[in-house]
Amino acid sequence: MPASLYEHALIQKCCDGDRTAYREVYDLYAAELLAIALRYMKTRPAAEDVVQEAFIKAFKNLAAFNRQSALKTWLTRIVINTALTMLRREHQNYNWHSEHVLEAETAVLPLHNFGFEELIGFITRLPAGCRSVFNLYALEGYTHKEIAALLNISEGTSKSQYARAKGLLRQRIMAEEKNSKLKVI
Repeated sequence: MPASLYEHALIQKCCDGDRTAYREVYDLYAAELLAIALRYMKTRPAAEDVVQEAFIKAFKNLAAFNRQSALKTWLTRIVINTALTMLRREHQNYNWHSEHVLEAETAVLPLHNFGFEELIGFITRLPAGCRSVFNLYALEGYTHKEIAALLNISEGTSKSQYARAKGLLRQRIMAEEKNSKLKVI
């Protein structure tokens, strides 16, 4: 979706150096962008660093924003790319090659028993490689081909890491569900 007239005016004010416009952009999108960054990074401070770095990049390059998409869409891509760059910079071991890929079962998961924060917590505890692929594929809508290019891995590795992530999530959710039932008894 193209940028709205409001966004066009706000972007222009930022390009003109209006500091209140910068603050307005930050206030409009920071919380949502932090939620996205939290899915990629292990800690809140690391996610906050991603958002901060992403806003710096965005504000430096705002004049180059083509306005063919919504500002939020552009900022989201910057946050994702910044998170992936930081993960690579920190030399996190993606553990792309695992001994086995966990097969997803067809049983329905009891997701309704968990809040948003708990579900995001399950995702953030995934190994870095699985977490990145899961986020990009399941939550951001990238294809395995696009993920392979972004992460410099093969398409097959992307698919296997996604399957592994789903299996690990299934295990953790079922274990947590079992633990919560035991607490009630």
